[in-house]
Amino acid sequence: MERERLDADEAHEGDDATARAATRVWQGLNTLLMERHNRRKAVAEALGMSFSRVRALRRLAAGPITLRELAERMGSDPPYTTVIVDDLVRRHLAERITNPADRRSKLVHLTPEGRTKADLAIEILTTPPDALLALPPEDIRALDRLVTKLLG
Repeated sequence: MERERLDADEAHEGDDATARAATRVWQGLNTLLMERHNRRKAVAEALGMSFSRVRALRRLAAGPITLRELAERMGSDPPYTTVIVDDLVRRHLAERITNPADRRSKLVHLTPEGRTKADLAIEILTTPPDALLALPPEDIRALDRLVTKLLG
């Protein structure tokens, strides 16, 4: 009976240690992504617009979609998405066109200048930081496996 209690205590201590390690990992990832390598700030500054507008450009890069679809993909409400699209239109980065599938609705699509900005945003956001590239290949592969597992 005493042995079972000791085994349970050891398992609980292991669970606590694992939880503490997971917390350190999560905090470290947050620091890396949001503080040391804040690509959101970098891309917003490079494009001269808020990150919400950058997000819209990136969603529109896949092709024309309705305003409602854009709002859903961005996780924002349609009125706020309209404000964003109006701004992109004013900047000559997007246009509203008639939806060939439903002439009563409009599609939002990127202009050539908008496409160029979206491509730049994608490049900035997807370029790994030098510190990551400096890791040994086996560490990069291990991180790739772990991130893939976490996303799966």
